[in-house]
Amino acid sequence: MKQLSGVDAAFLNLETANTYGHVSSLSVYDRPDDPHFEAYPVARAQIEARLAQLDPFRRRLVQVPLGLDHPWWMRDPAFDLDFHVRHIAVPPPGGTEQVTALVSRIIARHLDRRRPLWETYVIEGLEGNRFALLTKVHHATIDGAAGAELLAMLLDQKPDAELAPTEPDNRPPEREPSDFEMLGRTALSIATKPRDVIRLTTSATAALREVARQRGLGGLAELVGRPLPHRIAVMGQREHNDNDPDIAPVLPSFTAPNTPWSHSVSAHRKFAIDSVALEEVKHTKRLLGCTVNDVVMAMVAGGLRNWLEENDALPDDPLVAMVPVSVRTGNESDRWTNRVSSLFVPVPTDREQPLDRLAAMNRTMNEAKATFDLLPAEALTDLAQFAPPALATRAARLATRLHIADRLASPINLVISNVPGPRSPLFLGGAMMRHYYPVSTIAEGVALNVTVQSYLDTLDFGLVTCRDLIPDLEHMTGLIAAELGVIRDAAEALTAATD
Repeated sequence: MKQLSGVDAAFLNLETANTYGHVSSLSVYDRPDDPHFEAYPVARAQIEARLAQLDPFRRRLVQVPLGLDHPWWMRDPAFDLDFHVRHIAVPPPGGTEQVTALVSRIIARHLDRRRPLWETYVIEGLEGNRFALLTKVHHATIDGAAGAELLAMLLDQKPDAELAPTEPDNRPPEREPSDFEMLGRTALSIATKPRDVIRLTTSATAALREVARQRGLGGLAELVGRPLPHRIAVMGQREHNDNDPDIAPVLPSFTAPNTPWSHSVSAHRKFAIDSVALEEVKHTKRLLGCTVNDVVMAMVAGGLRNWLEENDALPDDPLVAMVPVSVRTGNESDRWTNRVSSLFVPVPTDREQPLDRLAAMNRTMNEAKATFDLLPAEALTDLAQFAPPALATRAARLATRLHIADRLASPINLVISNVPGPRSPLFLGGAMMRHYYPVSTIAEGVALNVTVQSYLDTLDFGLVTCRDLIPDLEHMTGLIAAELGVIRDAAEALTAATD
């Protein structure tokens, strides 16, 4: 057995009747020429053959009585693969509308905590002689980087790869401990926590001391009081003391502007997808001397600005996004866990011109990364280990019941994530994967998630929202994808003018 980390447990504690802690992926495949190919038995056999390597697929939760400590993982002694791998079809014509409607319904259901926290749906009936796999895994089990690794382990590098024989799992089955035994583990865990708090505090203090050495007391004060870069965090705060590095800035308010999706969420979800050519993004970034991620973030900013203008809801201030950042070092003793932190950055929806938005995005992302690099990210994620799980769960449920998101301004508007994917093709029993659409999750007051996954020569966009707040999510997704052409044209015109 292994106890969940604080970050892992947080994804469980924040679940309510209307919020979900699972993340998913929708992979779309070309059916091979083989007339005998059947997607469901091929996918099931592939998963079964590799179960011994896939610990997240075999383990389930063991709760601590009264929520006194974080839960534990144990290998499920009654594991049933057929419960987790399911066969389903979309109605004709099997286009994007039918597929995304089906995914929207599936992700709006909690995973069964009495079983390993994952499901895979083999989806038949897609147009163009295609099929898809929707894999739904709880975020308490893996983060984005681990999810990409899991996908690579499940699929093949060659279309004609032979399915390896099922690898036996010779580990003895685990017995589910009694409540009394779990309380004993909890007592031991609590006894060691003061020592761990001292260790982590010492690490964080050493890192902050290094910041002070490099930047002086003013730099340290600015770092503490300025988690959000650019004018969101510092507008009007430093005019009186710019020449005195030892006077701390006034703390910012940390609230994001209101949007139509900055409210409490229902249990219903809406999912939308689109794709753009990766080479077109790279061509644009070469013209402007920026990064692929800068272009992606500017696309989101432009698409959201257009959607907000159409709905008479464009705020004067820029939106605020949380951008997940992996803090994996490659030396983790357990790769199947969350090692993730976040940047908080303004999204320049307040700027009218596309190249102004991109320049602002490039500048603020660089500022946010520089600030992030000065902080002990690993220590900050480890500090989540000490959050009381029972209290966190009750707080999340109370916030939902009281509709706190409708009463208080959220510090962020949305989540934006850009995940690099494989550049070589992947196969499932001879079927080539064509797209890999991410399907993430949303939260109270932050009912929009934009996640981008690269694969081969394509960037696949997956947007998730509450269907009651953004019923036309497909249109918003299309506006974001179309923004690439706007930025590219502006970049080419600027290049031509300066030649």
